[in-house]
Amino acid sequence: MAKDSKDTDTDAGILREPAELQFRAQLDALKQHDADTPPSAWKLSPRSVLAYITGTAKPLDLTINGKKTQVAITRKFFGDDTIVERAIVTLASERALLLVGEPGTGKSWLSEHLAAAISGCSTLTIQGTAGTTEDQIKYSWNVARVIAEGPKPENMIPSPTMIAMKTGALLRFEEITRCVPDVQDALVSILSDKNMVVPELPDANMVFARPGFNVIATANSRDQGVNELSAALKRRFNYVHIPIVADQKTEIAIVRDRSKELLERYKIPAKIEEPVIAMLATVFREMRAGTTADGISFQKVSTTLSTAEAIGVALDSAIRARYFGNGAVSIEEIARNLVGSVVKEDLDDLKVLKEYLAVVAKKRGAKDASWKTFHDAALKAVTSAS
Repeated sequence: MAKDSKDTDTDAGILREPAELQFRAQLDALKQHDADTPPSAWKLSPRSVLAYITGTAKPLDLTINGKKTQVAITRKFFGDDTIVERAIVTLASERALLLVGEPGTGKSWLSEHLAAAISGCSTLTIQGTAGTTEDQIKYSWNVARVIAEGPKPENMIPSPTMIAMKTGALLRFEEITRCVPDVQDALVSILSDKNMVVPELPDANMVFARPGFNVIATANSRDQGVNELSAALKRRFNYVHIPIVADQKTEIAIVRDRSKELLERYKIPAKIEEPVIAMLATVFREMRAGTTADGISFQKVSTTLSTAEAIGVALDSAIRARYFGNGAVSIEEIARNLVGSVVKEDLDDLKVLKEYLAVVAKKRGAKDASWKTFHDAALKAVTSAS
């Protein structure tokens, strides 16, 4: 089978390539087999975009310079496929897309892959912060050249928004609710009129969006109250909520696959066995819910224990095992690295973790050696952190 460029990106001195390069073979194979007509300026049809993100059951043939190889189309987003369908339909319309969900639910991941499959470029991105300015959304100027020559188109520094408008590409706006309302509202006229006014240029003072231009924004549901979108801006977005993974088997698959990918990227010769991943996912799900499958209840932690956090624990455990252990990612390693993910926003979460260990892990440990190992190692780590 043909390999994607991710197999060689670290050799080229790049820590992480954008999705359109990392999965170039998959995108090319889907394009060669695309039977539908893509919307104007789209690289793939909506059906092929969905196949790229959710994966296909069978590999596809890819012909390069007359040579045919097979490419596996892997699943990029684990969750309800209808969520992806709604996102694709939104981007094919006049409305912008806002992906909303808890931290670590894959909003940015989905945003990147949508942009890569639709416009072939996922790097036109604005990172929303409290310090984001309107210039970063629209344009700025090369001050030295403006002083010497005056405002001219060649003296302008275009923003990712302006580049996306001129090229008919997708703009990714990460954490839009972290921007102050005045900055957010710079998007209102752009999304409504599909143009941008440049008053400093009297002869060419309008930039018009080309077909294919649209915006994918993300917002953490916990941050909605930081700088809530204005009513005018809300009307221009279609909201798609990304829930925390509800199915345990799916969550285990996400942790397994993403951890494997990251270990390959960092060249860590370690394998995390399925029982270890299953225990990690079980602990995260139970502490997230404040209850177990057999009805034991306890206080919930204040931290969002997302699937992304579980992947982080798995990766940290593998790195520690490689450099400070025997190389095997054991339950002890998982237990040691768990504390840093659980206890972030509130030190009182240490008490919650202790309660979980006492009422759940210890009880299971009386019948299951794996849970006893987890209880003992986690309790030791909690005691050290207290």
